[in-house]
Amino acid sequence: MADQQRIHPVDVEAPPTAPLAPRDAVISEKGDPPKQFSPFHRTFPVMHSKPPKRKNCCCRFLCWTMCFLITLIILIGITLGALYLIFRPKLPEYSVDRLRITAFNFNPTDMSLYTQFAVTITAKNPNKKIGIYYEDGSHLSVWYSDTRLCTGALPKFYQGHQNTTVMEVALAGQNQVGSGLQAAIAEQQSTGMVPLLFRGDVPVRIKFGALKLMKITSKVRCNLVVDSLSANNQVSIRTGSCKFRLKL
Repeated sequence: MADQQRIHPVDVEAPPTAPLAPRDAVISEKGDPPKQFSPFHRTFPVMHSKPPKRKNCCCRFLCWTMCFLITLIILIGITLGALYLIFRPKLPEYSVDRLRITAFNFNPTDMSLYTQFAVTITAKNPNKKIGIYYEDGSHLSVWYSDTRLCTGALPKFYQGHQNTTVMEVALAGQNQVGSGLQAAIAEQQSTGMVPLLFRGDVPVRIKFGALKLMKITSKVRCNLVVDSLSANNQVSIRTGSCKFRLKL
């Protein structure tokens, strides 16, 4: 039996195959190598930042002004605090101790009232390191209800440390009044309770050591109740209370 033909496989070298091009590759007709483009590649326009705006001159001026005012307030506060710690200031005390009436006359012809008072005032300066200058231009007055009875003024003087000064001040006045005022005063004199108001507006200067401050006004208000407003009689002050404040 003839030998059967044996078929032996022959390895034939296959020609190299070109790699598959990616989907997004473009092949030119001339066989140029494919060009690949990234699907996420984009170009953005160049953006230039805007130049910074210049500060407004008005805003800058306001800022500097506010800083200056705040600094000035802080310095004033520090100065006042230092003065308080050094001098320990206390308010002065005032009182009306006696009231003497030398004239209190009604004129029925022209309905005028003529008065003369002598008021004894006590002023106390309790401070150990502070003096008080009482300046010209003071104004004192005594009132009954809304009617000013008389006016006067304090003398100019200096009150030293921890000093008590007693002064008798003359006040006089002449005013047009109605018959109703005379009747009201007569009725209250019968009860022995006549209300009066003493007012004092006195310009003063405070002296801290060798430092003399600017002029301020010392305002005193004293509510008094006396037993009578008869002339040439001893007037008794039944009650009296005074309030004091300073006004720039």
